[in-house]
Amino acid sequence: MTWAPHVTVATLIERDERYLLVYEEADGRQVYNQPAGHLEPDETLTEAAIREALEETAWTIKLTGVVGVNLYTAPSNKVTYFRTTFIGEVISHDPNRPLDRGIIEAVWLTYEEILQRKDQLRSPMTLQIIEDYRAGRRFPLEVVG
Repeated sequence: MTWAPHVTVATLIERDERYLLVYEEADGRQVYNQPAGHLEPDETLTEAAIREALEETAWTIKLTGVVGVNLYTAPSNKVTYFRTTFIGEVISHDPNRPLDRGIIEAVWLTYEEILQRKDQLRSPMTLQIIEDYRAGRRFPLEVVG
């Protein structure tokens, strides 16, 4: 059997000191996460990030950079995820667009509100990415091919 990590993308979107997160059903829990999902066939990482943000939040976004590339092995299923997290800006919102299955709502939360929900984050990576971003960890979009 060949081991292969799951390739995923996410986008950190900050506006007016609030972060756009999705409140979703995952592994039988209701949790918060950045808009994120799996890379699909014949899709670039940037295309995947833009698509996932739209499908999960109804916001059209523009990518402006990269926070980082991380590996995470989920304790629930032992699957390893190879995640590229982009930085994005919102362009427009379609309040009538249905959100992906499993998404309860898209929410804008302050850093303090996210800390208050620390036990409800999908993974430790959700908060770590925000803290990396707040610490100035930002790379040009061109680092992703």
